[in-house]
Amino acid sequence: MTSQVFYTTLGAGRQKMSLLTKISILAKEAGLKKILKKNGLTAIKIHFGERGNTAFIRPLLVRPIVDSVIEAGAKPFLTDAGTLYVGTRGNAVDHLNTAILNGFAYPVAGAPLIIADGIDGRDEVAVPVNLNHIKEAYVGSAVIRADALISLAHFKLHEAAGFGGAIKNVGMGAASRKGKMAQHSDVAPEVLSEKCIGCGVCAEQCAQGAISLVDRPANIPSPEGAHGKIMKIDPKLCVGCARCIHACPQGALTIDWEQDLPKFMERMVEYTIAALYGKRDRSLFINFLTQISPTCDCYPFADAPIVADIGIVASRDPVAIDQASIDLVNAQPPLASSCLDDSEAARTDKVRAIYPKIDWRHQLDYAAKLGLGSREYELITV
Repeated sequence: MTSQVFYTTLGAGRQKMSLLTKISILAKEAGLKKILKKNGLTAIKIHFGERGNTAFIRPLLVRPIVDSVIEAGAKPFLTDAGTLYVGTRGNAVDHLNTAILNGFAYPVAGAPLIIADGIDGRDEVAVPVNLNHIKEAYVGSAVIRADALISLAHFKLHEAAGFGGAIKNVGMGAASRKGKMAQHSDVAPEVLSEKCIGCGVCAEQCAQGAISLVDRPANIPSPEGAHGKIMKIDPKLCVGCARCIHACPQGALTIDWEQDLPKFMERMVEYTIAALYGKRDRSLFINFLTQISPTCDCYPFADAPIVADIGIVASRDPVAIDQASIDLVNAQPPLASSCLDDSEAARTDKVRAIYPKIDWRHQLDYAAKLGLGSREYELITV
């Protein structure tokens, strides 16, 4: 089955049309009004950008989507869920402050900001999916309870998924902290013994009683300020909520990021299916192919773009839009100012040129296999 992907360049053309107008037209052609419910709450899932990052979608470009939703009689809100790692978006207060500092204030974006999984990452809905890896997914409640979903994704490369587009924006981005943990790792957080001072803050935060303080072994050096104890995690009791990671003032907890990447991609796809629960026919996906950086927007910086700005694509199919996006990126010559060289690999497969061990196609193959969408698409220029 071939899906439609609508595409617009960033140029004004002979009509000297504003990009803001072009975004509105693109969304309309892609079927925006068809997914909306009268007076329905519409979640616009976006990445607000880590503080210090500059590659995320500019708030000014979000306003045409917000206005289009309002004009259609629905009620939009901008949303994202908290992060698993410790940064400037780990709780709702920091997350909202970061979003506003990055320009997503109400007068600019035109819609309220709601952190999907609540103040501390635990406002979630358990969605039964019964798929190969995920039986029950934990998704931010604001996304699940919304009547419609619009994904606005800044397309870029990613050090675990190969690239981040519609699937990652929804599957990983909408998951609660516990849901992100389930996708990233099969094990409980790891203790960095050289950093742990045995203060017990992590144990106080653990609702499962999975963390205890034990005597520090003589062969483990004590960092400055250590209390003679060290934390111990019982993996049988740990539920992977990651509260301890955020609570630890010493940064003494981490997770195993070096896991099986194909399984990571598969879990992310399964979480996308969960996040779209009840509104597969009320979802629209828009990818911005601008400032295409070699790493995720979760870093507190943005590296030089790997190719020139391409345009914006929109589709009702999350698989087709991501396939079209990576095809458009790979068709571009690498920028001399980027981390890419002028090799054959850099000209034909940007992901493998930067991340040679990542097979990005697996993400799309698995999504198509589960019926999330089609890799076959028709690119329609608007």
